[in-house]
Amino acid sequence: MKYISIKGPYEIEIKEKELPEPKKGEALLKMLYGGICGTDLSIYRGKFAYGSYPRIPGHEFSAEIVQIGENNLGLEEGMIVTANPYMNCGSCYSCQRGLVNCCMHNETMGAQRDGAYGEYFVMPVDRIYHGKGLPAKTLALIEPLCISFHGARRASIKPGEKVLVIGSGTIGILAALSARYFGAEVYISDIAPERLKYAETLGVNGTVLNDSEHALADAVENITGGNGFDVAIEAVGLAATFQSCIDAAAFGGRVVLIGISRQHLDFDFTVIQKKELNVYGSRNALKEEFLTLIDLVQAGKIDVEKVISKVYPFQQAAEALTELDKNGGALLKVLLEF
Repeated sequence: MKYISIKGPYEIEIKEKELPEPKKGEALLKMLYGGICGTDLSIYRGKFAYGSYPRIPGHEFSAEIVQIGENNLGLEEGMIVTANPYMNCGSCYSCQRGLVNCCMHNETMGAQRDGAYGEYFVMPVDRIYHGKGLPAKTLALIEPLCISFHGARRASIKPGEKVLVIGSGTIGILAALSARYFGAEVYISDIAPERLKYAETLGVNGTVLNDSEHALADAVENITGGNGFDVAIEAVGLAATFQSCIDAAAFGGRVVLIGISRQHLDFDFTVIQKKELNVYGSRNALKEEFLTLIDLVQAGKIDVEKVISKVYPFQQAAEALTELDKNGGALLKVLLEF
């Protein structure tokens, strides 16, 4: 079988190895579609906070079950599925409390351990979720939707609240769609006009082009009457965008951090105390969110297919990552077809 390997920053190879043999409690899966995530791009660039090399990337995917043993989950050979790629240890303090998404020793596929970007791979059976008839392309988008949905859910968004999402990449767009699902009035901000034009077609209430020193502050004033947003969601991973969320949030508001960064903060943190802000980290997602979102997408409650910008054959992974690296401001989700 062929698979994709990132040898080091900006070094990609298509390599070959024997098909993996599933152990007891595992299934052999045939890869169908894999989404290129910001994490994969960061590993490609050598900038991911949790990455190491060489690495098989990939944790957003749809696949067909090729080989599976008896199980009590109703999973059978031939089913089109997705899976939970966050491997928790099961014994740390977080896992003991049921907080498996933020396991102290978490290993996400494609980041701290090898991922799914091969023609075949194995997964623990209890992490595999039936796609319930969703198209394979759509099913590959469930994992990034889960990341965004989990972040929006952390903020306990209520109908009618004003929500600002900073960052109109895939995760930001999907966070905006999640906030809309919860009944919020949603605005999205970015420095990339192409992405914002696209966001306007997806049902958000408004967009903010943050192209000058005071553009975002002026928009906050105009949209909220100077009150600030009930919820501000950071989906970029920069110190500056975290600061922007803190500044844009209302007194007593909530700030959610989904973006991942290596940068250190240097800001007047007293504003958190002054506003009595609630600041939430958001990491990974939970099984219940995967199952819920498969149902919601199938029912047409959240439309995710519109975030697909391009599809490449997996043999052109280097070309796909190069284009994302150089032209990311004009693209959302890029898929690899296996």
